[in-house]
Amino acid sequence: MHQILKKFYAITDRKQFKYDFETQIKRMLDAGIRFFQLREKDLPSSELFRYAKIMEDLLKGYDAFFTVNERVDIAVLTGAAGVHLPENSIPLDVVKHKFPDLIVGKSCHSLESALKAEEDGADYIFFSPIFETPGKGKPVGLEELKKVVENVNIPVYALGGITEDRIPDVLKTGVYGIAGIRLFIS
Repeated sequence: MHQILKKFYAITDRKQFKYDFETQIKRMLDAGIRFFQLREKDLPSSELFRYAKIMEDLLKGYDAFFTVNERVDIAVLTGAAGVHLPENSIPLDVVKHKFPDLIVGKSCHSLESALKAEEDGADYIFFSPIFETPGKGKPVGLEELKKVVENVNIPVYALGGITEDRIPDVLKTGVYGIAGIRLFIS
């Protein structure tokens, strides 16, 4: 499964985008991003569905795909490649059982959570926040990230406060890839 996962994973937040949604996604595609998470938590279902269809259309012709944050229904109905579950979301193992073809990722903030996500069948995890990030609590740091990478056998994406100049240090931990919002907007 992880052979199809891409190294850089852009998470959408249209409120932080410098351009309208479609233009911003196109700019990210032009910059080489091929893995996206549609994460627009404030939208009603009908609007989130509409944005998912926009993502589906924008990614056609690219070796690119997207997941939908927490909304399995919208992921399935729009042809998204998968769903990404927050740490305290619906049971991952149930999603994998009902929808075995979906890529299912999980947000984790501790080694124990990462091990549980792997046990439950996660295809990848986000581990965060690595560095200081507004509103995301105490950073876990590079040493804890490395510990997670060394103890799970699924791809680990580092997330949180990662800037372009920090990428080399993050990659030295052995992570599979890097996820972010602000990192990929510019």
